[in-house]
Order: sequence, then structure tokens, then C-alpha cells
Amino acid sequence: MNALFPAGFRWGSATAAYQIEGAAHEDGRTPSIWDTFSRTPGKVRNGDTGDIAADHYHRMREDVALMREMRLTDYRFSVSWSRIQPTGRGPANQKGLDFYRALSDELLEAGIRPVATLYHWDLPQELETGDASGSTAAGGWPERSTAARFAEYAGLAAEALGDRIATWTTLNEPWCAAFLGYGSGVHAPGRTDDRAALRAAHHLNLAHGLAVRVLRETVPSSTELSLTLNLHAVRALSDAPEDVDAARRIDAVGNRIFLDPVFHGRLPDDLVEDTRHVTDWSFVRDGDLETISAPIDSLGINYYSPSVVAAGTSETPSPWPGAADRVRFLPAPGPRTAMDWPVDATGLHELLVRLRDELPGVPLLITENGAAYDDYADPEGRVHDPERVAYLDAHLAATHRAIADGVDVRGYFLWSLLDNFEWAYGYGKRFGIVHVDFASQRRTPKDSARWYAEVIARGGLLR
Repeated sequence: MNALFPAGFRWGSATAAYQIEGAAHEDGRTPSIWDTFSRTPGKVRNGDTGDIAADHYHRMREDVALMREMRLTDYRFSVSWSRIQPTGRGPANQKGLDFYRALSDELLEAGIRPVATLYHWDLPQELETGDASGSTAAGGWPERSTAARFAEYAGLAAEALGDRIATWTTLNEPWCAAFLGYGSGVHAPGRTDDRAALRAAHHLNLAHGLAVRVLRETVPSSTELSLTLNLHAVRALSDAPEDVDAARRIDAVGNRIFLDPVFHGRLPDDLVEDTRHVTDWSFVRDGDLETISAPIDSLGINYYSPSVVAAGTSETPSPWPGAADRVRFLPAPGPRTAMDWPVDATGLHELLVRLRDELPGVPLLITENGAAYDDYADPEGRVHDPERVAYLDAHLAATHRAIADGVDVRGYFLWSLLDNFEWAYGYGKRFGIVHVDFASQRRTPKDSARWYAEVIARGGLLR
């Protein structure tokens, strides 16, 4: 019997502005922290930047035509803050808004629902370092003022695009923005300060809550409001108490630091205790948790692989402030992707079942899932990627099992539509189901794109 998904299941793909748009200096856009970070020697492989990326800014209609051919029902993209509001404050840049108006209209004409993410890591540079005169206070996400600026930006975007966007996602993976950007420093802005990372996590949560309030006041009541988290499927190496505690510590700073404030209006007590030597959490003010826990309509889950942890010593600097002092990460068994990430779809099923039990009544979307492999075009111009097809098939099967187990999963967004700028890895890692020759910008659907189109047409998997 084939594994068919429920009627109305949303079949999508996803991208992010800095990774695909290019046009970094056009139509009023100003630098984001990723523009600055990618130009810092040694931060991105081969010195790559997102200046051109997949040139989606100029090839948007071609890309939407590819989505239509694949029969996508939804497309998840992010809006570039510095394209909409170049300094992170003040009036909107109309030329920037025009691009997203045109993209949304093109999608709607193709019968594809626009799903817009307001923040996918590209903070306007002025909000991190201030303006050239030094007269503008800044400091990035560790500063409370950035959350207020984000709410203002959300209002500008919602006023201009609210009649077109079916789903607004406030933040994508705030864990990465906080802990990779301000803790380990492997992402923009490249700071290594554990206290700043924890402050950033709280202010990202606060930004989410403030934005939800603004969106509720601005967009039609039928609009879906969401948040996307890269929740960690954390497994203890053994049943030994010290290993179980290691998993608890990582779960606190990897998952519950966002889940508990957003859905329960509280900070996890064990997180506060684990990180007491880093911060006293005095930056959490009265009323913050009430703001953060404003109701939303769905939760997006990004999943790629599980983590195995045990008691021990972590590497330094660590993206797990306060939690990883007595934790070590171990390689999971089994095949691996080109990112050296283990392939294990059971972790996705575990996460979905956990959320069924912990967040009853909250609809879920899988907003990112996919794999990087060393793809190339053969002499006939074809791109065969059987490993990716196998990866996607296994994870969709895990999603189908979760739905059968009573998990309310409403959709699946494959990462990614296009090969793109893969953050600190530059152009060396390919996640797309559409191959991009970055020299010519030629698009070639891979075997996985055709496979996904068939899955969508069928409404499920062959079994």
C-alpha cells in the first residue's frame, strides 16, 4: 500500500534571501551582518560571498516557473531586512518591497502559497555596529533595542505584503542566530561571548513575541502566524546518569530555551541553574515572557540529523553556553551526507512525537529537511542524486509514520529549492534539488526534483 498523505497536505520547498538573491548592492539594499562576515578573511570557505549567489533577484520568474513544474503548493522564502529597511530603522525601501510584491504575485499566479520568513539571519549591519558617525546605538541581538527594531520592521513588511502572504514566520532558527553567531562565532557576526549568546536568545524570543503582536494587528485574520525552530533530537550515549544529564543539559539550551518561553511563558529552571555561572538572567524583564508566549498558529520544525551526547569535555568555543561544560558530542553511526551529518530519519519521528505530547493542539510544519551531496552535471547535462532521493524518501516516510501516530503535521518544505550560498561553507555544499552552475547561473532540475514532483502528484510515497 502506498504511503499517502492527508488531503490538503502542503508540499513545499524553502530558500533564504542571502543564500539565493544576490543583487547585494542594488535598489537600496545595504550590508547585513552576513555581507560583512563573508568579507572577513578566514570566515567563509574560499572567501565566497552572497553578492551574486543564485541571482534569484534577477531570475525570480524563471525560478517560480520551476516551482510550478514541480507542482509545489507552497514556497517558503525569507525577506531581506536590509533590502526592506536598509539601516534597520526608519521608513521602508519601496524598491525592496516591490521585489517581494512581484515574487508573491508571481507565486499566486502559479497557484503557489507564499510563505514569508521575516528573519533568516541577515541583520542589517548598522544594528550590529552602529552607523559610521557612531551616533547610532547598536550591539545586535544581545541588545534589547534590536527586538523593538524587529517589531517595527515586521510592521513595514506586513503593511506592504499582508494581502499576499498566506503564512508569516517571524524567525528562522533563532538558536543558530544566537549561539552560532554570538557563542561559537562560526556564523555572523562572529562573536564569541557566552553571555551575549544567552542575551541574544532571549531578545530573539522577545522579537518574535513583539512581531506576533504587530502582525495580529496588521494582517488579515485568516493569515497563519508561525515560528521555525531547529529543534535538536538529542540522544544520550547510555543510560548512565551522567550521560542522561548531558542530554538534559543540551536539550535545555538547544530546545527548551525557545519552546518553554514561547508555548508556556516560562524559562526552564534547569537552564537558569546550568547557566548561573554565565549570567544571572537579569535582562529578562517583567512582562517579557507574557509577550513571548503570544499564541501562534503553527510551529515550524527544521530537522537534518540527530545528536549523540555523553558526559565529558566539549570543544571550545562551544555553541552551548553553560550547558556543554561537561558534555561531549559523539559521531552517530550510519551513512553521512557531504556535510558529514549522519542520515537518520528516526530522529525526525522522535521529535514529532515529542511535540505531539508536549504541545497538544499545535499544528506542525516541517519547514526544512534535506541533504547536501557532491552533485555534478554529467556530459549530457543531467544531475543524478540517488543519495538525496533516498534521504528524502526516508524522512517523508518518517513524517508519514508520525501522522499515523497522531501527530498533526500539516506540510513538508524540502530544503532547498536551489543550490546556494551555504553560509560558512560558501558554494562548496549543494542542498538544492535544482542544480545551479554558478558561473552561468544555469538551472538544471536534478533527479530529486523530478522525484519530488511525482511524490506531490501522487500525494505520497510508493511502497
